[in-house]
Amino acid sequence: MTPLLDAAALETIPLFHGLTASEQRHLLDLLGVRTFPAGVDILTAEEPGDVAYIVLNGTVKVQVDRSDGTSVIIAILRAGEVAGEMSLIDQLGRSATVVAMEETTLAWLTHTDFWNCLRSMPTMTFNLAGIHSRRLRLSNAHVVALATLDIEGRLADQLLALGAEYGEATADGGYRIPFRLTQGDLAALVGASRVRVNQILVSWKQNNFLSVDRRHIVTLINRGALAELAPGIRSEPPWREV
Repeated sequence: MTPLLDAAALETIPLFHGLTASEQRHLLDLLGVRTFPAGVDILTAEEPGDVAYIVLNGTVKVQVDRSDGTSVIIAILRAGEVAGEMSLIDQLGRSATVVAMEETTLAWLTHTDFWNCLRSMPTMTFNLAGIHSRRLRLSNAHVVALATLDIEGRLADQLLALGAEYGEATADGGYRIPFRLTQGDLAALVGASRVRVNQILVSWKQNNFLSVDRRHIVTLINRGALAELAPGIRSEPPWREV
């Protein structure tokens, strides 16, 4: 058994939360583990789906590649998130490409084992329904932002959402998004050019709305100012307490 996977680790993964001890033991016998370096395609759009992945550590982006060579990022996933399960459920090709944004370790279940677990473990099936419901809510908010906000508003909305989901509180009251976000990544998230995103970030850094270090780690300094640029898109995010 890999050190990354034991009963305690499974309990922290939303898909496996609340399983019985015997169900946990059975899963530990089925799950494989693999590590991918940064920049590698983990899943490719249109390919048949034969494996579902669960992120154990690291970060991946789910993207749709366009014919002009650009990409649209539809989600960023961190530890505990599931990727690739949709094509196992609807038996269609992969709907998007999944790329490692940094060195990332994932657990995986084959198509057969995934379906057998859903059939035999009602708690896991219920958990999956909750995961998909949450994703739909986030997707709906993103669609509304794309349809109603200018580029500044869309960028502010996405950074606030990532900060609320993954942010780490800093000593001076900011929120650090703990993974690399290049200007290209941000442009692909909000449907803008990298040049325009750069212009906005320069302005926001000058106004002390946020900071970006040399490793492309973003820290949100003035969340209130950013929220004013994206009014009414999301309810107040559940910012973590220190």
